[in-house]
Amino acid sequence: MEQPRDLTVEAPRAWDRPAFAVPVLVCLSLVGGRFPSFSVEANLWTLGTGGVLIWLGLSNRVPRRPAPHRLDSGAVWWALPVTVFVVFEGATFVAAAGDDFPTFSRLADPLLEDRLVRSAAWLAWLSAFWGLVRR
Repeated sequence: MEQPRDLTVEAPRAWDRPAFAVPVLVCLSLVGGRFPSFSVEANLWTLGTGGVLIWLGLSNRVPRRPAPHRLDSGAVWWALPVTVFVVFEGATFVAAAGDDFPTFSRLADPLLEDRLVRSAAWLAWLSAFWGLVRR
């Protein structure tokens, strides 16, 4: 006898649960934090993990969360600092201002020399990317 579809609930896969995803993201960030900034290993690790997350996002292997129908009015205010950041970072990068007017990433380098801070930044990046993959 076949059950009605509205009474059944699909259980999430084991690897899709936070109890599995969070430790995996922590392990990936700890490995990424071991590499020095802008080294070949760090660039390859970034391209590799980013490529896998892009592949997961474009494929239908990860169940999607419903996207919000409409953004709140407060979300518009987040566009202002993001736009300012992108404009300043892009202008200083294109102008190659060097040490006279460094980019934000160059200013963050002294903070990212510590492996623990670098791992925390990796975890933030991977968590945000994983959130985008799930949408």
